[in-house]
Amino acid sequence: MTSIVDSFNQGRKKAPISFEIFPPKGDLTLDQAREVAGGLAVLDPSYISVTCSAGGSSLAGKSPNATARTVSMIQEEFGVRGMAHVTCIGATEESLAEVIADLKARDISTVLALRGDLVEGAQPGPFKLAVDLIPRLKEAGFTVAAAAYPEGHVDCLDPQDNIRHLKAKQDAGADFFVTQLFFSNDVLYRFLEDAHKAGVTAPIDCGIMPFMSKSQIQRMVFLCGASLPSPIIKLLAKYEDSEDDLLKAGVEYAAQQLVDLDAHGVDGLHLYSMNRPAVARACVEAVRAARG
Repeated sequence: MTSIVDSFNQGRKKAPISFEIFPPKGDLTLDQAREVAGGLAVLDPSYISVTCSAGGSSLAGKSPNATARTVSMIQEEFGVRGMAHVTCIGATEESLAEVIADLKARDISTVLALRGDLVEGAQPGPFKLAVDLIPRLKEAGFTVAAAAYPEGHVDCLDPQDNIRHLKAKQDAGADFFVTQLFFSNDVLYRFLEDAHKAGVTAPIDCGIMPFMSKSQIQRMVFLCGASLPSPIIKLLAKYEDSEDDLLKAGVEYAAQQLVDLDAHGVDGLHLYSMNRPAVARACVEAVRAARG
């Protein structure tokens, strides 16, 4: 398989579309992941990303691990590039070496380097931030993606620091970025402008998450620090008594975001699929219809 980096827009008219298997509670089994991946694979994505919680375990210190097994399954059974998330919180030199060996044994060549969620009582290790992890993964021969935060990480209050952190990840060796979810494309366009002014040249894959319910969007806002634009607030108010209508409105809103991003020539379109191939299909069909 060619590198994921090779698939990005960078001057081409059509941005690649990718997906993430994103189990909300970390309880996705391998068989369930296979069913979801199969539904996504037929949409011809450039890659499918698998979170650390897929299969119910994290990467740190666990070999073999469910994330690596899921990515390996996607590549072997569906012929789609896979990307495994690697977190550094709580990792030791030994556990990271185990993870790297396991990924290589499964022919996984692309990883997303993340700090990971802070867990109360976790022992501090040698890797405190994703930027500390990136050089080690590059040395091991991986294509390395890193996270980008259009509105800043929830722990980062200074927009300028946010851009500096982004540039530092590129300087550490990040080959491309995947953004945190956002609900306003204008926010993304301002972020891209600031990133490019700061010298960020690596492709930036734009992550969109369809909102499925009021509780889900409230959780995402608090976890990720994403702002809610007026149109979404109005949709939440209009359909608060109808889950089906709110879900439909959420998918349509995400599809409109993706169509607009595509028209603006972004490097890539990344959909947080919430394990719903039907939702992914609706969004992809909207983008492809708009392309004509």
